[in-house]
Amino acid sequence: MKLAAFEAQGRPRWDRLAAQLDALELGKGATEGVDVADWPALYRQVCNDLALARDRQLSSALVAELNQLALRGHQLLYQARAGQWWALGRMLGAAFPRAVRREWKLVLVCHLIFYSLALGLGAMAYRSPDVIYSFMDETGVREMENMYDPEHGSVQKGRGAEDDAQMFGFYVWNNVSIAFRTFASGLAFGVGAVASLVWNALSLGLVAGHLARAGSAKPFFGFVVAHSAFELTAMLLAGAAGMRLGLALVAPGPRTRLSAVRAAAGQSLPIISGAALMLVIAAGIEAFWSPRVLPLALKLSVGGALWTLVALWLSLAGRAHGD
Repeated sequence: MKLAAFEAQGRPRWDRLAAQLDALELGKGATEGVDVADWPALYRQVCNDLALARDRQLSSALVAELNQLALRGHQLLYQARAGQWWALGRMLGAAFPRAVRREWKLVLVCHLIFYSLALGLGAMAYRSPDVIYSFMDETGVREMENMYDPEHGSVQKGRGAEDDAQMFGFYVWNNVSIAFRTFASGLAFGVGAVASLVWNALSLGLVAGHLARAGSAKPFFGFVVAHSAFELTAMLLAGAAGMRLGLALVAPGPRTRLSAVRAAAGQSLPIISGAALMLVIAAGIEAFWSPRVLPLALKLSVGGALWTLVALWLSLAGRAHGD
């Protein structure tokens, strides 16, 4: 392709991208009257044009012009992404833990409901081996026992990197969806959120108690101790956020129920968003760390450190001086 034809074909989009970059670099007010919605696509096209111009050894002046446009676009795109990461860090470091502390009463209630039931049911399952069958069928119990068998269980054998990656995707989808369902179920006047907490406490308590009685406490707790710091806490925060929605329906105060629910949803948004991100972290730990075959003392130490980290993060992060 000759220079004249190449330039005639590309000039409209180069000039358009240059005008968009000028407006974006000047700031928000300068973008009025300038359509900047498609500038990332134009930037990618210009990068392609630059590569073609270099490959075909076209005019050095044109190559320099396109190179300058590509550099400006790259810098603006990098700044946008950096700004997004900064906003995410600010949310996790300040807005999220502050929102959790504002709802400390509901968070405490959720913890008391969940852990008191889990411990009580775990003790019941430990004393009576038949209790688990009221929750799981014989096939499910046998598969669970085989998984955590101290000598030959799959947890003791570990798994490959490809399986880890697949399980990470599954854990993210499964855990985050459960958290959002728990949150949304609060619209049933809070009963749905409480029911979700009760169900998860039932599952954890009975499974832990039964496996401890079967002699599988070490592989079970070695597997769950690390990721559960983020996973269980996030589930309980989702429950607290759901209960806030339910309370808005039960006692809307001077507002209409609709406006009360909208306000409660706005208050809960940082909590459910932070809980979702905690579940992504939990999925990463569960997929890539929890299956590793390592000494139990090391796993318990890492788990204890993560539980401490979560507690300090939610209780101290984002506090202003004098709080």
